[in-house]
Amino acid sequence: QVQLVESGGGLVQAGGSLRLSCAASFRDNRMGWYRQATGKQRELVALISRAGSPIYSDSVKGRFTISRSYVENTVYLQMNSLKPEDTDVYYCNAIHMGTGSEYWGQGTQVTVSS
Repeated sequence: QVQLVESGGGLVQAGGSLRLSCAASFRDNRMGWYRQATGKQRELVALISRAGSPIYSDSVKGRFTISRSYVENTVYLQMNSLKPEDTDVYYCNAIHMGTGSEYWGQGTQVTVSS
């Protein structure tokens, strides 16, 4: 059974840091993070290709870093200089490069207080 297991959300003050993790039960994937506030569309935060090339949304560029461990089959999102507007539910996403199937994690809440 395909699984994406997320961890690392929480409450932090503005200017602080959090690190999100997402472990996938399958390999050969492109992975990434999206976020969604209640009543809003889910938006891209960052992606990392199978080869390790990152892409960031303009809103997080320079503050967030996406990385992956091929040994642990896990993607990480290091979030620094957090702002109240970063408050959202963050979802891990993975696309199997062989089948094109797309999977989502259960979501983890990130709350940044001012």
